[in-house]
Amino acid sequence: MDTFDNQHIWHPYAKIPNEIPTYLVESAKGVYLTLESGKHVIDGMSSWWSAIHGYNHPVLNKAIETQLGKMSHVMFGGLTHQPAIELTKTLLNITPDHLTKIFFTDSGSVSVEVALKMALQYWHNKHQANKQKFITIRGGYHGDTFGAMSVCDPDDGMHHLFSGVLPQHFFVKSPSIVSTDEALADLRATLKKNAGSIAAMILEPVIQNAGGMKTYNPQYLLKAKVLCKQYHVLFILDEIATGFGRTGHLFALEHVNVKPDILCLGKALTSGYMTLAATLTTDDVSNAVGTLMHGPTFMANPLACAVANASIELLLNSPWQNNIANIEEILSAELLPLQKYAQVKDVRILGAIGVIELTHEIDIHPTQKHLIELDVWLRPYGKLLYTIPPFIITDDELLTIINAIKTIVGEL
Repeated sequence: MDTFDNQHIWHPYAKIPNEIPTYLVESAKGVYLTLESGKHVIDGMSSWWSAIHGYNHPVLNKAIETQLGKMSHVMFGGLTHQPAIELTKTLLNITPDHLTKIFFTDSGSVSVEVALKMALQYWHNKHQANKQKFITIRGGYHGDTFGAMSVCDPDDGMHHLFSGVLPQHFFVKSPSIVSTDEALADLRATLKKNAGSIAAMILEPVIQNAGGMKTYNPQYLLKAKVLCKQYHVLFILDEIATGFGRTGHLFALEHVNVKPDILCLGKALTSGYMTLAATLTTDDVSNAVGTLMHGPTFMANPLACAVANASIELLLNSPWQNNIANIEEILSAELLPLQKYAQVKDVRILGAIGVIELTHEIDIHPTQKHLIELDVWLRPYGKLLYTIPPFIITDDELLTIINAIKTIVGEL
């Protein structure tokens, strides 16, 4: 652990000095991180869902280098560039046909902010300015900026400290894998009573990510969309973590082919090379919104757009469906049997996602140290020990992660 870093640099969800050691990474290639000590560890986290093609990929490196020779950045106000145009064409081609407009941002949280602002401006311009609230299911996570925080779980989420200053929205029961009835009844009742003040519903489709890695029945999405349409509430899907193949479909909405009014993308959009996100919407929404009052400095950064184009092409030209199905099959075969342990509350597998929920909190410091000794990088939190590996991982590399998880669970 670097002493200067520990005394002066604030890391995510940590204090200074950091109570949990940080490990200095010297380089990264494929699925491996090379630590300062020279030790190689498999990154089972894909750099928080993003590095789907692994690290130091020659195709993605070349895309960045080629674009760098032309320009690294140019403001998007009054100007445009070919990487952004090409990326827009690609995204519109691979997402549902009714989505026709894109607003680029520089992070997933800001993509959510833009989606919320779109919904507010939509109703304001339709002379229903009283529709200023949002509705979502409990257990969700949508980012760390203020608007995004306000639609994260208010009680069990990471942002309860700010609950007194955040806008107050509507939170309804979460569906489960086996049943959506209670959750839909709660949603229906809340919409019936409050739809006049609700601008939009926002959801992470199929799996709630940083809020607890909980999966739910995708039929809920279709039925929630019907209710939102019935009560004149826009429907926003946050696919920042689930997009680009992670759940086994290119986008999680494809599990039931639900059609959102607004769609948020990020993370794997550039395979972790650059920070970039996008908010997609319909002709109806964009026409009503008109001039969207938002404009990030690094909006549609050319380097980010160029590598996003290369990453998506690389993904689509690969056997990604087979790769993810294979990861899912191995995760299921190896991790589902862990449910027999008394200390394991649940095991959840979806696409290239494997989650072990324990009955008690994990002591992160010794657990992470032991994982590194086992040649694996994972980032447990709360009661969760999980992996979201790069899609290029080999069976042997995946089994190394799985065996490390088994070792940790067996010793808890």
